[in-house]
Amino acid sequence: MKAFTLDHADSSASAITAMAAGARTIAGGTNLVDLMKLQVEVPDKLVSIRSIGLNDITQDDDGLLIGALVSNADCAADTRVRQSWPLLAKAILAGASPQLRNRATTGGNLCQRTRCGYFYDTTQACNKREPGRGCAAREGFNRIHAVLGTSEACIATYPGDMAVAMLALDAVVLVDGPGGAREIPIARFHRQPGDDPSRDNVLEDGELITAVRLPAPTGGVQVYRKVRDRASYAFALVSVAADVTMVQGRIARCALAFGSLGTVPWRDAAVEDLLVGETPSPALYTRAAEVLLKDARGFGANDFKIPLTARALAATLHEATKG
Repeated sequence: MKAFTLDHADSSASAITAMAAGARTIAGGTNLVDLMKLQVEVPDKLVSIRSIGLNDITQDDDGLLIGALVSNADCAADTRVRQSWPLLAKAILAGASPQLRNRATTGGNLCQRTRCGYFYDTTQACNKREPGRGCAAREGFNRIHAVLGTSEACIATYPGDMAVAMLALDAVVLVDGPGGAREIPIARFHRQPGDDPSRDNVLEDGELITAVRLPAPTGGVQVYRKVRDRASYAFALVSVAADVTMVQGRIARCALAFGSLGTVPWRDAAVEDLLVGETPSPALYTRAAEVLLKDARGFGANDFKIPLTARALAATLHEATKG
């Protein structure tokens, strides 16, 4: 690991000042430290934000405000989250190990980087790691890679679970920085790669996530389905987050988000529009999958993700509507 200096911020303001001077923030370090060990990322300065607060979960009118430094474990265990936003708890518990969930934070989880093997291997071409170098994954072993939102520059997936659930729940990311505070709907937080995959999200230089706001609960049935190679501690091949409300046997409201399918947590309003007002049936689920996957493109080893997603969507919708 390359030598670096480590400072400790005592407030959001001091952290922002350090970031403006070129420091990288570190909290749980569950992703950044791994990248530093492999010299994928080589920051000269780190500033720890473990002592600046931002570790509370508080009521926000009918919604909930989750501080950026709330651990994944504490978020999933919170009684309010489990009762009113169970989708979030289910997604968090589907990811990583208990040890990692104890360290990983809400803000850090949102900013985690791809697990693409070519991104982690500094001998391989990767535009996300080194812009202009090329993308070895396109012609390489791409079994875990995206089939939606890809570009000539990058086909890497966003790997997390938590953000997928938050996308289905219409969460809002609160940030602060040199330009002041602002709010970013989570649907606009992560960036598709386009011709600049080195930028994973829309945070500006010096901006710090302070919290995530969950809107009032819908009261719908919330389901999180994660398909993976082994039963635990594995990243998804595809995941589906669903929040569905049924009225008199028809789908009255439906929010769907997908993980490890696209280059960002994925949501398609056209799929939800198709489902609303309809009576659940296998034929309806097939039509929904066709709309979702109409622009999907496999790259060889990941071609299986397209039919797998259709099956996962059908199973999730069946579970969410059968009651």
